[in-house]
Amino acid sequence: MLRGVLEQLGELGNLVPRYTQPRCLLVRQAAGGCDICQTICPHTAIELAAGSFAIEIDHQRCTGCGLCMQGCPTGALEYDLQTSLQAVQDQRGEPEATLTCSQSGAGGPQLPCLGRVTPALLSAAGAWNQPLTLIHGACEQCSVGSAQVPQQVQEAMRATQRLRSATGRPAQITLRAALPEDSSRALNVSRRGAFGTLLRMGQKQVVQNLPERPLPFVDWSEPAQRTPGEWRWRKQTLKPAPPPDVAVYWPAPVVDDSCIDCPVCANVCPTEAITRELSPEGGVRLLLDLSACTGCMACLRSCPPQAIHEQRQWFPAALEAQILLRESDSVM
Repeated sequence: MLRGVLEQLGELGNLVPRYTQPRCLLVRQAAGGCDICQTICPHTAIELAAGSFAIEIDHQRCTGCGLCMQGCPTGALEYDLQTSLQAVQDQRGEPEATLTCSQSGAGGPQLPCLGRVTPALLSAAGAWNQPLTLIHGACEQCSVGSAQVPQQVQEAMRATQRLRSATGRPAQITLRAALPEDSSRALNVSRRGAFGTLLRMGQKQVVQNLPERPLPFVDWSEPAQRTPGEWRWRKQTLKPAPPPDVAVYWPAPVVDDSCIDCPVCANVCPTEAITRELSPEGGVRLLLDLSACTGCMACLRSCPPQAIHEQRQWFPAALEAQILLRESDSVM
């Protein structure tokens, strides 16, 4: 059994993403459900669990490409971001930082697949003002990812630039296919970065494949852990800090006067970013933690009177305090 676990982790890291059930829209029983991860998986490794509101991942079929994680609108599927962030940070000061696909034949820090690339990772490169080149292989023939990987990475790049527009510093990201000369590309990091890498890896030789740590289970009793790491990092990488009067792109719900004060939006929220407070006098307050909102809009689709609408732009202060979406003297 232990051997099987070690093989599953392999030299490319933790192949199977962490699945946090409370963040899954199937578990939340949101209107319309969600099958993005199942649809986008190129290896039929994800199935909707029969007779239950959850998904199941076939550990034998999963290649760790990350496409399901990239497509999940709620962060229910996650990989460790820390190692990829560290790899980019270690290359700060270089004319070009790189992350390469393990199947590309290119040297440099490698991910199992560029399907692992997320807006938070790209936004971090922008915050550090570090040009970053993403190098992929022949995706049409790849046994790890699929032909749709470049398209998904381009969508992550667009999402990154929308997020970073408020900072005035767009991320300098290039996506391209591997070239023959990339095969001799070394693990090129600054002297300080190389020293840090050696310290983290002890006396071992610096390898190209980025080591990963399996993510621990989320302790749902801790509110801070309910927000996926992807969205926590998106907020942290909003550097330089946007001016107070410049709106940040962060899709989230607003509520109009047709609200009937029912609990549906709070019940379906995958990160509990929406909370509902009842007062002893019978009133209700609907609150939003914008920084915890993933923009999945399950609340909008599930709202019985269709009182919820999407607002995509918010001033930076809204990310720092709870927002009062609605206050009512009595519950109808």
